[in-house]
Amino acid sequence: MDLQRVRSELASPAAGAEVRFGARLRAAMDRHGPLCVGIDPHPGLLAAWGLPDDAGGLLRFSETAVEALAGRVAAVKPQSAFFERHASKGIAVLESIIRQLRQSGTLVILDVKRGDIGSTAAAYADAYLDPASPLAADAVTASPYLGVGALGPMIETALAAGAGMFVLARTSNPEGAGVQRAVTASGRTVAQAVIDEISQVNAGVEPMGDLGVVIGATIAADPAEPPLDLAAMGGPILAPGLGAQGGRPEDLASIFGAARSQVLAAYSREILGAGPTLAGLRAATDRVRAVLRHNL
Repeated sequence: MDLQRVRSELASPAAGAEVRFGARLRAAMDRHGPLCVGIDPHPGLLAAWGLPDDAGGLLRFSETAVEALAGRVAAVKPQSAFFERHASKGIAVLESIIRQLRQSGTLVILDVKRGDIGSTAAAYADAYLDPASPLAADAVTASPYLGVGALGPMIETALAAGAGMFVLARTSNPEGAGVQRAVTASGRTVAQAVIDEISQVNAGVEPMGDLGVVIGATIAADPAEPPLDLAAMGGPILAPGLGAQGGRPEDLASIFGAARSQVLAAYSREILGAGPTLAGLRAATDRVRAVLRHNL
C-alpha cells in the first residue's frame, strides 16, 4: 500500500472533512462519552434473556438492544459471527439492526476482523464499507496479519466512503501475545509496527484520523508487556476486554497515556447482562459511561 498517497487523499477528502468517520466519531464521543457497546448475542446470553437460540431469539435480542442503545452511546459494535451462525436469517437480522442504528444517528462498528489480499480484500470492502451494501457500516475491524499493506483495498474503500477501520494491533486475548509481541527486523514489536503504519495515514488529520487500532485493556495486567508508543497515532483506539474479560477502567489512563482522549472503550457482557429490560440496559449503560468519563 502506498501510504504517502493514501495519506494525501485522507488529508483532502473530496466529500469534506465533516463527513469523515474520524470527525463523526470524535463528535459522538464528545457528546455521549467514550463508550462502545458490543452486541454479542451468544447462546448463553440468549438463554439468560429467556430467548431461544434461533433466528427468532436473535431478532428479539437485537431489537431490544438497539432500542436501549440507539442515540445513547458513541458507537455500537455488532459481532458478525453471532449473526452468521444463524445463516441467512441471522444475516438478515444483522442488516436490519445496522440500518436501524445508522438511521438513528448511532455509529456502527461491525466486528468482522476481515483481512486478505487483492480482489478478496476488495470484496470484503464492497460487502462492509461500500455505501451501496445493505451491510455497510461506519467502520469495521480488520486483521493485518497478511500485512498492513494487504488491507489497501479496504482502507481505500473506507476513506472514499467516509468510513473507518480498526486494525488489530495488541488484542485482549492472551493467545495474541505470541504474535503481537514478537520483535521484527526493525526492532519494533509486531503490534508497534502496525500502530506506526496506521499512524502514517492519520498524520495531520483533524480532529481525529479515520483509521484506528485495537488495543486490549487487559494488557495492563501483564508485567512483561512492552510499552506501546501511541504519540503519533492520530486516530481512534478501540479498547476491548473491559468488564467480563478482566480489563479495568482505572487502568486505561496508564495504558494509553496522552492518547487516552482517543480511546473508545468497548463493553459487551457488562451491559448486555443487565437485560432483557430496557431500563436495566440503560441503567448499566449510564453506569459504565460515568465510570469511563471519570477514568478517561
